[in-house]
Amino acid sequence: MINISNEILNNILKEYEQKKTKAELDAINRKEKLYLTIPRLQAIEDELNKFAIQTTKNIINGNKEEINLLNDKINKLKNEKEQILNSKGIDLGYLKPFYECKKCNDTGYITSDNKTTMCSCLKQKLLNITFNNSNLSNLDKENFKKFNELMYSDEVDIAKYKYNVSPRKNILNIKEKAIEFIENFDNPDYKNLLFTGNSGLGKTFMTNCIAAEMLKKEKTVLYQTAPVLLENVINYKMSKNKDNLFNFYNSVLESDLLIIDDLGTESQNSMKLSELFTIINTRLLNSNNKITKTIISTNLGIKEIFNFYEERIGSRIAGYYDIYYFFGDDIRFKINK
Repeated sequence: MINISNEILNNILKEYEQKKTKAELDAINRKEKLYLTIPRLQAIEDELNKFAIQTTKNIINGNKEEINLLNDKINKLKNEKEQILNSKGIDLGYLKPFYECKKCNDTGYITSDNKTTMCSCLKQKLLNITFNNSNLSNLDKENFKKFNELMYSDEVDIAKYKYNVSPRKNILNIKEKAIEFIENFDNPDYKNLLFTGNSGLGKTFMTNCIAAEMLKKEKTVLYQTAPVLLENVINYKMSKNKDNLFNFYNSVLESDLLIIDDLGTESQNSMKLSELFTIINTRLLNSNNKITKTIISTNLGIKEIFNFYEERIGSRIAGYYDIYYFFGDDIRFKINK
């Protein structure tokens, strides 16, 4: 059972504070250097600050006429500032802090409608520390930029591969469908993904490619092998000391993308089957009022899934997942040559 302590969260939030402070200090330095080069910008800033104070006083006194006059002056100054910057080929955003996360401005939290929630960037960092530390460690090596279809044979051999297309054409089709999945992630009509085939055919690589792109889109990604995922879920449910700071079970159900690797390698019992069904079904129903998608990777074919699991699990996968078969020769031997 993995819990996130206040100490871990506080350390992360200190990192956020440092990032935020650095971004804001860098913006101040950029502004000071620019204003030395273009003194008129400094004069405009001083006038805007003066007018802002005057506007506040007039709002308190209820002087609407003066407020309208000040707003006109402020807008003229802002337009002049923008024109000066445009004439120098400088974007207005150059004077603002370059926050790493533009959603929370490197605070880790978002406030909307008087409600404060944890930003997806902080959720992902917590997920990475506790559950993804090994599973998502190779994204710099396993992404679409590193994809190489030449690792797959262009030979059509039905007797050998049992399919009437080459492994290369098949993997290119899977890549195309993976990109389509990423581009249409927020469309509820697009199905989840099941990658099936023997080991060493690129299922994990393709899954990592998708994970890398989803992280770029600021989606939360939880990546677990089936044995570890189900053990953690059961341990969490049976624990009396449930972590209120960062609820693991909610993360399983609510992460934008859940990746379940090595389905079929877990030991089975009725509790695990029940939890697996709950996870798959809850995410299909979007019960948490958000679109969630799942990728399952397994050595089992769809018929074996029906035999290995109860019918309600097999039927959910068959009905709500696009199934892609990986075949060919073990590419691990080619990579290591």
